[in-house]
Amino acid sequence: MPAGGNRDSMDLKQQVAALQMQLREAEKLTALGELVGTTTHEFNNVLMTIINYAKLGLRHKDEATRDKALEKIFAASQRAAKITGSVLGMARNRSGSFQPTDLESLTEDVLILLEREMNKYRVSIDRQFGEVPKAWVDGNQIQQILLNLMTNARQAMPDGGTLTIRLAHDAENGTVDLTIRDTGSGIPPDQLPHIFDRFYSTKRGPDASGKGGTGLGLSACREIVESHRGRLRVDSTVGKGTAITVKLPVAHRETNAEASPQSTPTLGMPQPASTVSKTV
Repeated sequence: MPAGGNRDSMDLKQQVAALQMQLREAEKLTALGELVGTTTHEFNNVLMTIINYAKLGLRHKDEATRDKALEKIFAASQRAAKITGSVLGMARNRSGSFQPTDLESLTEDVLILLEREMNKYRVSIDRQFGEVPKAWVDGNQIQQILLNLMTNARQAMPDGGTLTIRLAHDAENGTVDLTIRDTGSGIPPDQLPHIFDRFYSTKRGPDASGKGGTGLGLSACREIVESHRGRLRVDSTVGKGTAITVKLPVAHRETNAEASPQSTPTLGMPQPASTVSKTV
């Protein structure tokens, strides 16, 4: 091949690499934007509660009304403290490094941010947290996955339902398994193979909360899981719901900051004929 052809090929590879990096940054900004939007909305709700009950207490001089107003203000302030703690926890996890991480604590932080949204859409939370070891992960990236999967699950249940969050230890494969299951509409078999493709979305655009529809969320989840050398499994039945399991490596004592997460094999699970599965 002529020298000029080699240069052109190298230039093209460099352009592709640069575009891929820009796309990854766009995915990060999308996740950050949704997090900021969720947090701002939650804080606004808390502030409106505090303001309204403060006005009530100022208007009415009787002790019973003032006591009620103060109790509501106190409860709202406690929720604001929880939201602040959750956001600060996420900020602390932005080191970009792998470390032993308590997935139950990460999950609770995300649930605090999404609590009011879940209540608004009549989605109940079923926690099934088994005793599991710490996982070897980048905490901030796993919270990004949790926010995305929980939001997707909520959107799959527009008329309400149950969101089940399960933590289990797969000792045989050396993984901590995090499962997000909804009781929503399920994913049609022809769409399932594409759900992790970039820019592919089953939604027509952002919903009333301003979330979803970019086709970047699940592709970002896939990239994060791959960077952890983990596995993703999707089991979906149309009309019954979807379960997405994220398998992440267990943090061992000998693991250090320079070590890479160990590759984990895919766990095969028998499924009913009506259920469609996909593992990446």
